[in-house]
Amino acid sequence: MLDPAERDSEGLPLTARVVFIIGPDKRIKLSFLYPATTGRNFTEVLRVIDSLQLTAKHNVATPVHWKWGDKCMVSPSVSDEEARQVFPEGFESVQVPSGKGYMRLTPQPDL
Repeated sequence: MLDPAERDSEGLPLTARVVFIIGPDKRIKLSFLYPATTGRNFTEVLRVIDSLQLTAKHNVATPVHWKWGDKCMVSPSVSDEEARQVFPEGFESVQVPSGKGYMRLTPQPDL
């Protein structure tokens, strides 16, 4: 892909760096578009792949800065009763300014 905003000394567009992550269902799950002047972060690409695989198998979400082995968030669509059954190690509710109890953390399930 070419980046029309970034040009070389001859005025030609520089190559943009694009990463597509495609799931087993052959759908794009994520795309990163890095300008030519910015290097790719492969640690972040691997972190995203870990998150996508985990969240596809379990009803969890991964928070910002999540790394393999960190706690995950129980999806808001899962009731507390269902969460007690699905996550045998339990979960903890996190207080948020709104006072709602939708943010719940649980140890990372196994893949």
